[in-house]
Amino acid sequence: MTALRLPLLLGLALLSACAHKPSSVTLQQNQQSKCPLTLYSGQQLILQMPSNPTTGFRWLVRDSAASVLQSLGPEVYSNPEDAGLVGSAGRSTWRFQAKQAGEGRLLLTYQRPWEVGVVPAQQFDCTITVK
Repeated sequence: MTALRLPLLLGLALLSACAHKPSSVTLQQNQQSKCPLTLYSGQQLILQMPSNPTTGFRWLVRDSAASVLQSLGPEVYSNPEDAGLVGSAGRSTWRFQAKQAGEGRLLLTYQRPWEVGVVPAQQFDCTITVK
């Protein structure tokens, strides 16, 4: 009877370990301290950055960690519905999926695209490791 319990207990332990991996990870600009970030194959990464394109500034993806992440679509901009102010700041969101094991760099800069040679106002730089 004891010999039958051991495989059952090991199986349950493995299932509970798998259950603790969230299907997606959300990362915001003020959470850059969580980098480097480790994801597991199949996990989604949701990147949310404060943005105000009415000022001419935009987040530009300089390096998308394409060797380990797959983009799930273009940037989506939204502004809070309760703000009610023209020109108020909003949020830019990107979605990625961890596609294969390895390491890549996710680099975004916040700048006016037409200002060549100007240092970006902000930068988001995160090493992504996929297991």
